[in-house]
Amino acid sequence: MSARTRYFVGLLFLAILVIGGVGLLHIGEYGLTIFVLLPMLLGGLASFVFSPATENQAAALGGLTAMVAVCSLLIAGMEGLICIVMALPIALPLGVLGACLVYRAASSRAATGGGLLMMLVLAPASLTWDAQARPPLLEVHTAIAIAASPEQVWKNLVAFSELPEPQEWYFRAGIAYPIRARIEGSGVGAIRYCEFSTGPFVEPIEVWDELRLLRFRVTENPAPMHEWSPYAKVLPKHLHGYLISKQGQFRLTRLPNNRTMLEGTTWYQHGLWPAEYWRWWSDAIIHRIHLRVMNQIRTLAEEESVTSW
Repeated sequence: MSARTRYFVGLLFLAILVIGGVGLLHIGEYGLTIFVLLPMLLGGLASFVFSPATENQAAALGGLTAMVAVCSLLIAGMEGLICIVMALPIALPLGVLGACLVYRAASSRAATGGGLLMMLVLAPASLTWDAQARPPLLEVHTAIAIAASPEQVWKNLVAFSELPEPQEWYFRAGIAYPIRARIEGSGVGAIRYCEFSTGPFVEPIEVWDELRLLRFRVTENPAPMHEWSPYAKVLPKHLHGYLISKQGQFRLTRLPNNRTMLEGTTWYQHGLWPAEYWRWWSDAIIHRIHLRVMNQIRTLAEEESVTSW
């Protein structure tokens, strides 16, 4: 196949991939097709069009192509910087893989472009998966020891005053963070509001075992972040309805020497695939949110414990 023909075929396939990718993002289908197959196809397409001389050149070309594709979403105003940073670690190696597969197919004297065509046949399977997959229920657990009694911890757990401004870079970059908590009522049926930088979590109380366990459902979730973008405001689909807290609890265990073990657990779902990759990010974020809340509870309870002596 001549270079001119490869360029023409490459432009045709690129147009198809861009239109398909933008369409999936527009409808909010954040599945294997977007995060796995598309970077592989783009890397393979680059290898097919430019025919690198070595596998190392093919790998570099595939990684560069995937990086340009992901960063173009920021330039086009379709995604914010935080999500671009999160997507690059999975997109780059897949772009490399796609380019290397096409390079090896060409080197083994397969039909020109055979490696790219083999990856294209995966599209129906990945689209079927994306349409039918249901997000699993995930769990994040965090525990800290507090030098105060369960009575003092419980009082500051149910509701707490405004937290100081966060110093952590990820919260300052736009990840949602807790500001304060308040409660309306007492006991089962009370409504706890944990107010975040993006809005409140609404938490009806299901278990009120004083000094031992506070468990609640979550009926309203705010956006998980404020996206940073060179444009005024970016509102991708995944900011609403994709990272959803379903239930949470705080468990208190009395320890010797007037101390308390405080354990926080969140059960949540996210609609992003591959689930295990995105779980790495979401678990880390939720764990740090737990720590921000629980450290504030520890500070308030330990201050009261000191003044009560």
